[in-house]
Amino acid sequence: MGAGFLKVTTDYRVFFSPDDPLLKALNRLHDTYAKDDNVLFVITPKDGKVFSRDTLGDIAWLTEQAWQVPYVQRVDSLQNFQYTYADGDELVVRDLYRQPETLSSEELERIKAIAVNEPLLRNRLISPGANVTGVNLSVVLPGVDESREVPRVVAHARRLARELVRRDGNLQVRLTGGLVMSNAFPEASQHDMRTLVPSMFVIVFLALWLLLRSMAAVLWSLLTILFAIVSTMGLAGWLGFTLSPPSAAAPNIILTVAVADCVHVLASFLLLTRKAWLSADDLQQIRFKATGVSMRRNLSPVFLTSLTTALGFLTLNFSDSPPFRDLGNITAIGVFFAFFYTVTLLPALMMAMPFTPHSRGNSSHKAMLGLGPVVIRWRWGLMAGVGLLALGLASQAPRNELNDDLLEYFSEDTSFRRDTEYAISHLTGIYMLEYDFPAGRAGGIAEPGYLRVLDDFAQWFLGQPEVLHVQQIADILKRLNRNMHGDDPAWYRLPETRELAAQYLLLYEMSLPEGLELTDRINVDKSASRFTVTLGDLSSNEIIALERRARRWLWRHAPSSMRVEATGPNLIMAHIGRSNIDSMVLGTGVAFCVIALVLVVVLQSPAIGLLSLLPNAIPALMAFGLWALINGKVNMGLSVVAGMTMGIVVDDTVHFLTKWMQARRRGKSGAEAVCHAFEHVGTAMWVTSVVLAAGFAILSLSDFEVNAQMGKMTAMIILFALIADFLLLPPLLLLGAGRCAKEPVSGKQAETHVL
Repeated sequence: MGAGFLKVTTDYRVFFSPDDPLLKALNRLHDTYAKDDNVLFVITPKDGKVFSRDTLGDIAWLTEQAWQVPYVQRVDSLQNFQYTYADGDELVVRDLYRQPETLSSEELERIKAIAVNEPLLRNRLISPGANVTGVNLSVVLPGVDESREVPRVVAHARRLARELVRRDGNLQVRLTGGLVMSNAFPEASQHDMRTLVPSMFVIVFLALWLLLRSMAAVLWSLLTILFAIVSTMGLAGWLGFTLSPPSAAAPNIILTVAVADCVHVLASFLLLTRKAWLSADDLQQIRFKATGVSMRRNLSPVFLTSLTTALGFLTLNFSDSPPFRDLGNITAIGVFFAFFYTVTLLPALMMAMPFTPHSRGNSSHKAMLGLGPVVIRWRWGLMAGVGLLALGLASQAPRNELNDDLLEYFSEDTSFRRDTEYAISHLTGIYMLEYDFPAGRAGGIAEPGYLRVLDDFAQWFLGQPEVLHVQQIADILKRLNRNMHGDDPAWYRLPETRELAAQYLLLYEMSLPEGLELTDRINVDKSASRFTVTLGDLSSNEIIALERRARRWLWRHAPSSMRVEATGPNLIMAHIGRSNIDSMVLGTGVAFCVIALVLVVVLQSPAIGLLSLLPNAIPALMAFGLWALINGKVNMGLSVVAGMTMGIVVDDTVHFLTKWMQARRRGKSGAEAVCHAFEHVGTAMWVTSVVLAAGFAILSLSDFEVNAQMGKMTAMIILFALIADFLLLPPLLLLGAGRCAKEPVSGKQAETHVL
């Protein structure tokens, strides 16, 4: 029932901790001026002419209709841009154009010249080539329930976009902006839950059927998995978790982890029933005995693997990003429920549900009987080969670069990413650096020295190749100064005195219509102003590098009172990506040490426990090395993979070691013990590894690219771990055992030993 309390967040701020200083700075800026929630309509006439009567009429229609969008506080477009000019001694402030259907060709050209040369419009609401324009909606949400408010705004904007296209078939309309991005997060989560979880159930069903060859066993597994997922998400609802795109991947991960537990129990059960098929016992006795023996053999290793898996996911609490902490905690809860239902519900199903055993073995079991002797015979070559492969790939891992791109968090199939990439290429960007520059006292923003620093800083930014637009009050005052000197271009410069600048500003503000005031640029007592830099599509490293260059400029040219730090969602995301990987390195180290201690204690052998860590440590290094060759960019999602998978890859090692040590304690040689382990858990190991890899590979289809890349990387680590467990761990055990069989054990001899 608790699942009804689960909510899907629509706020990108969920990725940041509430006490993050950069986030606090951004919140202070929004509290002072206005929150950066916006919807931008990007309008492209197919004929390439924005300044035609029809297109300008469409913009005027959209500007009027946009005021009906829920919670809208401001609409900015070419039509209502407050153009100023001098009429004798009078300053005229008016809309850039009215009644577009009456405009002459000369007037259209005049409006075009004004727009493309106006710093407040160019690369913000009009492209330099005058072939793309924008209408920007500033929205202030009540904040009561943003999971409903944001979709409502975006849905209304989409209806307006469709209506505009129906009104004029010459137009292409795209949507971007902060609110559209916020809405894209829950849309990605909901898409994943609608498509990926059912797809994973289908894949698990097919994989289990092909590998176990028992419809009853498949149904038992699916019921156990379903109970684990439902219980986990219900408890998450009761505990007040909020789902974000990373934490929405929890059901898929729980599904794959639960499969691993089920397969080990069922593989033993099916093997025992096949062996007892020709015995004198009746069917019920066979099932009862097989269930008991299977549980006795697997209870300890399943508990241990569940413990190590939970520990691996709990290391995500070292992450600086709350959604990844939620993912770790929800999945750890799921691991507990998977273990609980595996040792309670699954045995009951095995004894109570219809099932007919058969005596024939399957090809996988026969393959495992043959693999043991091969690994023993070629142990030195395998050890060297796998070791060289591991070293070769691990040597490439340092080539990976920690680099986030917020836009690349979404797949290329999402409309938000496509529309935003188009907007960045043809009009303006959504990445911004924000500054709140104090002037030192009330009314201080009119000081010439203050305005000169703003203007010089803006000119420096505009000289940087990464910058598309700068919005600051000095441009307004330069235009007003030109207006008040007969629109003489020579006077397009800052007013010379504080009094003059203050009078211009007051006159301009008194002339602005309602809804287009300067409250989003200037604070109440005019002691500070907002400075906004719009960037192109930059990676986190590029944003940080630009911000550092800007900081150096401020420290060299600005007074100490104006040496403020930049903020902005993209800058925060860039910094949290770097701090997150540092935190997760610590978390991975802690997980490694804790899991090592658990293995040493439970296996009661420090040598074997420590030896087992080698095949568990190298898969992550191999996967990151391969990633460096095929991609080379590590985002915030990939930074948590090493710690998360540490507990997962230990599972197969634990099962193999348990069976190996059981055989050794019964007096078998090292070689015989290896064959015993392959025969009893080999099938379960590769089945669970394939299912786990498939489960995480399904995440690669996610519209949320962080989950997609996390899924790809985890699948690679699991497959490398299977290679290490099959081809490296047995030779290491034989080397550590101090002795092994004088002659390699043949497949037939191995089977005889087992029987």
